[in-house]
Amino acid sequence: MPTYTLAAPVTAEIDIRKSRFIALAIPVADRDAAMRELDALRAAHPSATHVCWALLAGGQSGMSDDGEPSGTAGRPILEVLRHHEVDGVLAAVVRYYGGIKLGAGGLVRAYTDAIATAMQLAERIERIERGALTIEVDYADEARVRRWIEQQGCELVEHAYDMTVRLVIGMPLASREAAAVGLRDLTHGRATITLDE
Repeated sequence: MPTYTLAAPVTAEIDIRKSRFIALAIPVADRDAAMRELDALRAAHPSATHVCWALLAGGQSGMSDDGEPSGTAGRPILEVLRHHEVDGVLAAVVRYYGGIKLGAGGLVRAYTDAIATAMQLAERIERIERGALTIEVDYADEARVRRWIEQQGCELVEHAYDMTVRLVIGMPLASREAAAVGLRDLTHGRATITLDE
């Protein structure tokens, strides 16, 4: 069954009883990437009262109310992400307090509405799991393999030169077996190929 993420970050802003809620939904690779995005968000909004968030990223999901009453921010944001059936997405809402208390129910509605507004603007795309393939070739085959990488739209992740040339190629997980066959043919069986975990 395919999983979906966002094509690009989206943002939306709503005002509720003088409080300003800035919602962002950002595609992320994993929890580390999400934490870097949150650090950048906090740096961009140093005077914000709260930066509440939820993350759906496989087994690395999480959420935070960031000082709001328990269950009034992180969980509602997470539920909106679940409703949109996405993975690899960080949703965050930056709140600037306007001086009027919203109460627990009001907070839940505000955080839900803020992130739901952003998610309505989001374009969902199929999330393609990526993996790597390592190929070791003679120097004579390097240019041919590099041309293949470019033509296939793959990514050269790493390269090392020793007695042979070692290239690590990033590509969709589902394409690796066919790529290995193609690269063996391209190098007339001279390449040593391993599929990385």
